[in-house]
Amino acid sequence: MHPSDPIHGHVAASRLQLPPGHWSCLLDGLCARFPRIDRARWQDRFARGLVRDLQGRALLPGQPWQVGLEIQYFREVADEPLIPHREAILHADAHLLVADKPHFLPVTPAGEYVQQTLLARLVARTGNPALVPLHRLDRLTAGLVLFSTCVETRDAYQRLFRERRIAKTYEAIAPALPGLTFPHERHSRLVPGEPFFRMAEAPGEPNARTRIEAIEADGVHWRYRLSPETGRKHQLRVHMAALGAPILGDDLYPDLRGAGEDERDQPLQLLARALAFDDPLTGEPRGFTSELKLEPR
Repeated sequence: MHPSDPIHGHVAASRLQLPPGHWSCLLDGLCARFPRIDRARWQDRFARGLVRDLQGRALLPGQPWQVGLEIQYFREVADEPLIPHREAILHADAHLLVADKPHFLPVTPAGEYVQQTLLARLVARTGNPALVPLHRLDRLTAGLVLFSTCVETRDAYQRLFRERRIAKTYEAIAPALPGLTFPHERHSRLVPGEPFFRMAEAPGEPNARTRIEAIEADGVHWRYRLSPETGRKHQLRVHMAALGAPILGDDLYPDLRGAGEDERDQPLQLLARALAFDDPLTGEPRGFTSELKLEPR
């Protein structure tokens, strides 16, 4: 997917540069390239004009396979799971949109989710196909997501994240850590783990840093404020689990949750609570706070 792709039914197009191959036509090549998508589905996409060139012109299934040609196609998922939780728009202007994302809603299309994503819903609500998320939250994490609404100023806001000039604050509910002195700094090296979608701490120069504070220290479960200085995949989840306090509802750390367990019985108790930065266009300080609350069941 590319930020400037058009929208079909509020879903961004996927792009593909045709690789080398000896297929006689587009249909044959796409069927070979994507063996999990049956031929009839590709024929249906062509028939409805859902396979196009970059100028938006519909392509024909019998057109020659042209190596290097960039095409766009629109993914559709049969029986896509419905996510009943609703997002909220907290702020919108000519350059930025700030959304409050509920648990379970992906930010962008992936896997079995296409329409049921924060991006698709916001494009439908605002009518703005130029929306692009400036950062990501895991599907199971709730809270603030910042979107660019304008192509011309997008890079200025993207640089805030690339250059780590934006302060992110999270809240989490996890087991008590009475033996730890707060605030606590967790610095470690995170590397891909097993299976491939998990991360793990490893020896070596730290590449992940988190400041941890206890803001409600009563009972067996405490409420924590987590301030990541870096943005590694699953950083907060790994760091809390490594301290012996895995975030409630975590299905990956310290161990994989059993396949038969329903994740919605206990949402991950992790919330992107606040974002703060100096606006790159005006220099004015800006801050946003989520209106969602963590409520463990």
